[in-house]
Amino acid sequence: MADTRRPSHTLIQGPARAPARAMLRAAGFDDEKMARPMIAIVNTWTDITPCNMHLRGLAQHAREGIEAAGGTPVEFNTIVVTDGISMGTEGMRASLMSRETIADSAELAVRGHSLDGVLFLAGCDKTLPAAAMAAARMNLPSVVLYGGSIMPGRLGDKALTVQDVFEAVGACAAGKITEDQLGEVEKAACPGAGACGGQFTANTMAMALSVLGLSPMGLNDIPAVHPDKAGAAHAAGAAVLYALEHNRRPRDLITPASLKNAAAAVTATAGSTNAVLHLLAIAREAGLSQTDFDIDQFDAISRATPVIADLKPGGRYMAPDMSAAGGTRLLVQRMQQAGLIVDAPTVTGKSLFEEAADAKEMPGQDVIRAPDNPVKSRGGFGVLYGDLAPQGCVAKLAGHDRLRFEGPARVFDSEEAAFEAINKRQINKGDVVVIRYEGPSGGPGMREMLAVTAAIQGAGLGDDVALVTDGRFSGATYGFMVGHIAPEAARGGPIAFLEEGDRVSIDVENRRIDVDGDLAARARAGFTPPEPRYTHGAYAKYAALVGSASHGAVTSFPFEPRG
Repeated sequence: MADTRRPSHTLIQGPARAPARAMLRAAGFDDEKMARPMIAIVNTWTDITPCNMHLRGLAQHAREGIEAAGGTPVEFNTIVVTDGISMGTEGMRASLMSRETIADSAELAVRGHSLDGVLFLAGCDKTLPAAAMAAARMNLPSVVLYGGSIMPGRLGDKALTVQDVFEAVGACAAGKITEDQLGEVEKAACPGAGACGGQFTANTMAMALSVLGLSPMGLNDIPAVHPDKAGAAHAAGAAVLYALEHNRRPRDLITPASLKNAAAAVTATAGSTNAVLHLLAIAREAGLSQTDFDIDQFDAISRATPVIADLKPGGRYMAPDMSAAGGTRLLVQRMQQAGLIVDAPTVTGKSLFEEAADAKEMPGQDVIRAPDNPVKSRGGFGVLYGDLAPQGCVAKLAGHDRLRFEGPARVFDSEEAAFEAINKRQINKGDVVVIRYEGPSGGPGMREMLAVTAAIQGAGLGDDVALVTDGRFSGATYGFMVGHIAPEAARGGPIAFLEEGDRVSIDVENRRIDVDGDLAARARAGFTPPEPRYTHGAYAKYAALVGSASHGAVTSFPFEPRG
């Protein structure tokens, strides 16, 4: 009797499927290939960005791994929107939207062809969470492989990332460096293939997916140009067949416990606040409710978890340094020893703690510290509520130790307006820069504010101003930053009624963000939402469907609050 558990059997078995087999034969699939499990390779290759430009080559090694393990690879490509290139432009609105489109396109390609398992090759900020979201949604045996970090750029004896270029733009605008010096930083920062090298969103999510159990431990740590990366792709291809054979499915791995583990690992490395959005979105795709895993988990975990990895943007080291020091295995081992995480299954068949037991620490390394000797005693997130954010918001604490800020609001209705004011030196010490109408729906797309936050740092104001927005931040951002304000301005959230000069107080310890103005009275006077920036096409569709940032800014669930 046929194994009816395999979806591809419905594609190719029986006389009625002869037309499908005829077309498959034309594409090079003979009887032997059609008899094997058919494994999708969802590849996010593109030649516009170093993050993903090497994935076409890795896909060939992945194909060989699938074939050697007894499967037949079926490769698809999907889109990429590159944050580092689109940052500060209209194109950045497409970035978070692309997460949904990548997940949707993977689902359509795989389900549309009744395939048996999936290997996702992902290389950057949105492709990684999108892969996990699609895996959770389809619940087929799946593996996610990260293309790997870029190596550090070099200018003299200084190691560089793209973060340094953004900050050099601010320094140039402030007259601290010349345009020629800016050009030197620009040309040296990105030496080749791989995603941005700090504990920015790509490396944060690659580590989170390893801890979550969707990526085989250790494979994501390997930098993009390392000679072992080809072997990692081969191993990842074989791992999908192992998962298929043992019926290991994403929803068996994505649980409240494993999500908390992933959040703790993000916290322990002072990772990107985008992980809040992405882990919430992955949880929803896995069918978990707000009761199972919600935004408040990040605050509780951050308070209980010290930062033990000394990584950029606030620290000294980059992802390749962490890999050499002992990688995610060593981080997990340290967290296990301190009781900061719990054991959980992984796609390899080993448990999380079994994987950590294989950690090999580089003698003398100080990238990953012991929990009793942390970089910071408190993790890098705070989840706040109050006058300005009844549904919550996320404070980023990387790169500073302040837990309180109070000052007059400087209100801007777009990222561009705020960027212009900073470059014209119109922002003063003590100001709270507020950028609104940049939320998931109002943006649309919830742009990252790296151009603005880097300009603040470059102007020498990083320790002296705060920034509050219904948009979000790049993983390369550091300073006193509060994003994901919900409800957002475009949907009548209190931030829409903030006025220039209102005094804003941010109190991370007490989880409050409040204003001395009567926002409720202003709201009662009436709110007219601004005209949408886009009235048709993908942007307009996203603006209509997307939910609150406090629920992951997902589009798949009509029951999610739209505030």
